[in-house]
Amino acid sequence: MPNATSSEAQGIVVLVGLPGSGKSTYLDRLGVTPISSDAIRQLLADDATDQSIHGRVFSTVRYLVRQRLAIGRPVTYVDATHLSRAERRPYIKIAQRYACRVEALFFDVPLEVCLKRNHTRDRIVPDEAMRTMAAKLVPPNVDEGFSRVTVVRY
Repeated sequence: MPNATSSEAQGIVVLVGLPGSGKSTYLDRLGVTPISSDAIRQLLADDATDQSIHGRVFSTVRYLVRQRLAIGRPVTYVDATHLSRAERRPYIKIAQRYACRVEALFFDVPLEVCLKRNHTRDRIVPDEAMRTMAAKLVPPNVDEGFSRVTVVRY
C-alpha cells in the first residue's frame, strides 16, 4: 500500500521506443539508473535476451517500481520498449495507486535508423523482430493516463 510519503512530488517515467531508438543511451547521458527489463533478464536468467521469462521480468519491474515509490524515491525511470497501451497500463495504475505522476518519454526514431544502430550493438535484435515491433508501436499520449508525453528525436 502507498505510504504517507507518496505524492505528486514522486513520479514514474516510462520510456517508449524501439530497440536502437536511444532510450538507454539517453538515460546514460542523464546519469540515471533505470529499472531496465534487460537488466532484470540478466539478473534472473543470466541472459539479457531471454524472452521466455517475459512475465517474470515485468512482474519484477513493477515490484521494483512500487518499492521505489514506497520508500519515497522522487523519480523512477522504466527502460523497456513499452510498445502498446496494454504494456504501459500497469505503470499508470501504479501511479494512480500511489497518487504520483506518470510521464512517457517517447523515442520517435525511424525504423531504418533503429535498424542501423541495432547492427552496431552487442545484442543485435533480428531485423524481422524489429519490423514486427515497429508494426506494434503505438505512440503514447495523455489520453491513456500520462500527465505528460515528451517526444525525443535522438
